[in-house]
Amino acid sequence: MCAKNSNKVDKSIDFIIEKLEEIYTLRIFEDSDPFRVLIRTILSQRTRDENTDAASALLFSKFSTPETIAFAPVEEVEVLIKKSGFYHVKARRVKEVSRIIHEDYNDTVPDNLKELLSLPGVGRKTANCVLVYGFHEDAIPVDVHVHRISNRIGLVNTRNPDETELELMKVIPKEYWLPLNDLFVQFGQTICRPIGPKHEICPIAEVCDYYNEIQKE
Repeated sequence: MCAKNSNKVDKSIDFIIEKLEEIYTLRIFEDSDPFRVLIRTILSQRTRDENTDAASALLFSKFSTPETIAFAPVEEVEVLIKKSGFYHVKARRVKEVSRIIHEDYNDTVPDNLKELLSLPGVGRKTANCVLVYGFHEDAIPVDVHVHRISNRIGLVNTRNPDETELELMKVIPKEYWLPLNDLFVQFGQTICRPIGPKHEICPIAEVCDYYNEIQKE
């Protein structure tokens, strides 16, 4: 699918970022340890943020390095990350990723997309999260929030997160890539929710295609 009119995007993205930065504090520099970002993002798959936070905190309170997670008993890892859901699969995945980071990369998470994507269970969203939150490199991690909001506003017209990432990279100036995921995630959790978006307090309603269509009805 193609991006929406680029002139509209150029005119509105400055406004969108400015308005979201007025109400949200960027969290991309809070915990920027690449390994923690990598494991946390793996645990975040198919679960709520609060469950990811709880599972990550428990895991890192007991095992905090690639080596210790790699050699930890799988049953113990399962107990620690249980709140993240699908914990049998995720426990084995984080152990395998940790083993590879320990043995093949000398406990250092790779800082490029190709090598990150070679890790088991690591897709583009996870890899881009590591680049943005772990290394502060320009990338656009596209999760459910970014995919939904980008299409809802009218920045893109895409069918899946991978398409959304590629189209956003074409139409969003690179200076906005780094904060975009963090701002859209917070926005999607509090205002631009999947069900029952809070149009009445939305700071960017005037440039939102979805809201403008509703107003016409």
